[in-house]
Amino acid sequence: MKVDVILGLQWGDEGKGKVVDCLAEHYDIVARFQGGPNAGHTLHLQGKKHVLHTVPSGIFHPHIVSLIGNGVVVDPVVLQREVEQLEHQGNVAIGNRLLVARKAHLILPTHRWLDMASEAHKGQEQIGSTLKGIGPTYMDKTGRNGLRVGDLEQPGFRRRYEALKRKHLDLLRLYPTIPFDLEAAEAEWFAGIASLQSLSLVDGEYYLNDALRQGKRILAEGAQGAMLDIDFGTYPFVTSSNTISAGVCTGLGIAPQRIGRVIGIAKAYCTRVGGGPFPTELTDALGERLRQVGAEFGATTGRPRRCGWLDLPQLQYTVQLTGATELCLTKLDVLGHLPHIAVATHYFYNGSQTTQLPFDLCETPVTPVLKNYPSWHGNLDGVGRFEDLPPAARRYVEEVEALLGVPIRMISTGPAREQLLVR
Repeated sequence: MKVDVILGLQWGDEGKGKVVDCLAEHYDIVARFQGGPNAGHTLHLQGKKHVLHTVPSGIFHPHIVSLIGNGVVVDPVVLQREVEQLEHQGNVAIGNRLLVARKAHLILPTHRWLDMASEAHKGQEQIGSTLKGIGPTYMDKTGRNGLRVGDLEQPGFRRRYEALKRKHLDLLRLYPTIPFDLEAAEAEWFAGIASLQSLSLVDGEYYLNDALRQGKRILAEGAQGAMLDIDFGTYPFVTSSNTISAGVCTGLGIAPQRIGRVIGIAKAYCTRVGGGPFPTELTDALGERLRQVGAEFGATTGRPRRCGWLDLPQLQYTVQLTGATELCLTKLDVLGHLPHIAVATHYFYNGSQTTQLPFDLCETPVTPVLKNYPSWHGNLDGVGRFEDLPPAARRYVEEVEALLGVPIRMISTGPAREQLLVR
């Protein structure tokens, strides 16, 4: 058996949660492999909107076991709230269907405080952190100072917690003073720890490999997008983990040859939250129109997303990095509400035209070379087959597919579960 993968090919917010939810019925286990509560996967089910930050998006299927993998950083407070909301508002019976890998690292209250202070210290050079403590937690992980979920079962946890907290308090003296009620945050955190301990804690690497040997079908779910990868994204405007398919192996404990389908998710246009380069960004009235029609506001922060045209050099880059075997194009319906459509087919920089990204997209002035397409001037409500799309919409999809060289197997035409065309 193989582990299939769903991940974002842009700067996040591509609609991964909906696609995971739609495909989950064909799997036994859905496992999240990286990131933290800075992610926000939005699902629209039976007229209700649900936003997941840590829990894998397969949780709404009663036969699915959901695993929070070792590559994820977990805030017990956020996880507790999310589980309670699912049980009370979503009528989801969690039971023993939500597992947490013991090797996943814990976000401490002082991690959040450090995140806030560090971002404030950067002034005009802020990277747009969600201030959830993600970066400082990964720093402690790689610095070999972190606390893991499994440490809760070991003697001396409180002593280790206090030692790490003291280290953080020492570091905070280097930054501007930021208001933070540590006493209240700690009380909430330890209540979240008690809730976390009531869930099923597992050795994720053994659990998943045993499941594969038993013939179980596993879907790995990523957070953020490939352009936010710590190694290959628009550094330093990136997240703190590996968001590409290689991160599945380290984030879940499975071997590379266990990877099967790699389903890359991309919007029919581009969006980005926070700072950093965005070659095809529209900063005019058309960009605002795109934002409003597409409801482009962050699921985690509520911040308005920056919007722009589809960027093919960027997509070709991430298709290559992730080994995407097929694509899902989301929010195609949004483009039908624009007067015209454009796509970046090349970049122009350093005096020449190319499809390659520069070493540092932050420092290299890039001009996108645009190709215009006609709009189909209408919505896609009720369209159930690719063949029934307006001719202009079909042409748009087919030309993007040809230029990327990877089949577009799925097309999302709206937020609901049923608004997904499968070719």
